[in-house]
Amino acid sequence: MKIAFHAPMKAPHDPRPSGDRTVGRNLVQALRLCGHDILPAPSLRTHDASGDAARQARIERLGARLAARYLAKIEAGAPAPDLWFTYHLYHKAPDWLGPAISRALSIPYVVAEASVAMKQRGGPWGPGFEASLAALSRANLVVGLNPNDAAGVAPHLSPGARMLELAPFLDPAPYRTLDGASSRARLADRLGLDAARPWLLAAAMMRADQKLASYRLLGDALARLGDENFQLLVAGDGPARAEVEAALRPLGERVRFLGVLGEEALRQTMAGSDLLVWPAVKEAFGMALLEAQATALPVVAGFTPGVAALVAEGRTGRLVPQSDPAAFARAVADLLRDPAGRRRLGASARREVFERHGLAAAAARLGPALADLRAGPAQPHQPAIHRRAS
Repeated sequence: MKIAFHAPMKAPHDPRPSGDRTVGRNLVQALRLCGHDILPAPSLRTHDASGDAARQARIERLGARLAARYLAKIEAGAPAPDLWFTYHLYHKAPDWLGPAISRALSIPYVVAEASVAMKQRGGPWGPGFEASLAALSRANLVVGLNPNDAAGVAPHLSPGARMLELAPFLDPAPYRTLDGASSRARLADRLGLDAARPWLLAAAMMRADQKLASYRLLGDALARLGDENFQLLVAGDGPARAEVEAALRPLGERVRFLGVLGEEALRQTMAGSDLLVWPAVKEAFGMALLEAQATALPVVAGFTPGVAALVAEGRTGRLVPQSDPAAFARAVADLLRDPAGRRRLGASARREVFERHGLAAAAARLGPALADLRAGPAQPHQPAIHRRAS
């Protein structure tokens, strides 16, 4: 099929690195692996972080114009998609393109990673909330990457719509040839680090939202370790850099800020480190957790249903109660003092990612679901959740 791919939150070609961009790129790869062609779709970033009603109205009007222009080009002979695929849909980033275009072309409309927060109805993002519900009512298939979203989304689907649960995934190819020992040696030489000292790694952008909350909890937790011997490497940057530095200041010289790293540099840093530490406050799932495990780096993270879908407690890492710095500190301390345990968890994590969270596994789930849409509309029934095999 020819598929138009749209990401109203952040396009796959956006120059700013983030987990959201990574997931979008991975979905495009998986669709191509299924044998589909990806057509260029109008580029419209609808995300509004501030709840600005005037800005949201402008975006809505722009969406209507772009949709009309896109349809006019198809009318004039441009290739038409067989299916529209929108990634990451919620009240702050509604889809002003897909529902109108799929309806006009009479093609299936698919949404991946949608969420519904009923408390937003009538609030600053009220128009985006209503638009998201309208989009869900139009969807033929909703692909869920976060198991926590399904219960909120299902009531807003039309009869005959389907839900497919898909484990977050990545392309394992760049991770297969990584060698932790050589990565560590190069990093130690380049950054002047003590290779005999355990290295903890935090990898996240620095924004004044849940990311900052996680950094603050991380600083609180690690400060409880007293004189424990470790080096904390921090990969990331952003507008809340000063607040992050303040949160980690009690750790003194044990912190090294690396700034924003490219994809290969981040993989090498993960491969050379000993433990990824991230509280994951209110995180949907966190691609950095998956990427770390692909390098055989075990994880200590705060529990959310999405994070638990990636990190298996006691098998690939440690999960602690959300927003509990004391529990987080204990889990980190246990693994700092247990190098063999870290290696066991890391090896299991890498194996788990390659087997259950690779592109091939995702394509094997997506392919049949999209083929069913091409075969014709589903018979009316209440939305059913097709869960991945455990």
